[in-house]
Amino acid sequence: MRDSKDPSTGSLRLRAAIAADLPAFFEHQRDPEANLMAAYAAQDRDAFMAHWSKSLADNSNILRTVVVEGEVAGDVVCWEQEGHREVGYWIGREFWGKGIATRALGAFLSEVTTRRLYAYVAAHNVASIRVLEKCGFTISNEEPESSDEPDDDIAEVIFEARG
Repeated sequence: MRDSKDPSTGSLRLRAAIAADLPAFFEHQRDPEANLMAAYAAQDRDAFMAHWSKSLADNSNILRTVVVEGEVAGDVVCWEQEGHREVGYWIGREFWGKGIATRALGAFLSEVTTRRLYAYVAAHNVASIRVLEKCGFTISNEEPESSDEPDDDIAEVIFEARG
């Protein structure tokens, strides 16, 4: 667990995600503005809880809760997909614009030293692109193995951290 203090945002701590965090995560992912930024459709409660329960049970995943001043502010996660490691994060809108995503991802990358890491971001999500850049990710010249998911016509930028 990493704990850091910034005068503008207070204390930030990463800890292992637990089932008790899921209601806060669920509410964060339901935010319509966040969905537009991430180009991600909110899941209904049952689907969300099933996905996270499966994720929590998979020991190959690294799942961290971002805690700011004692409140669940979001999550930072790393998982394997089609032979490569991906990283993602979701921060509740009430915590946007305070540097929390950058601090949380930076702390996470100090803990997760595996490289290459990939991150996918909607091309219009300038704030998330900036977070990735501040944390040392660069635009990838190659795309990891493509998934079997249908093309959804959302322009994405693939970022990579090499180490």
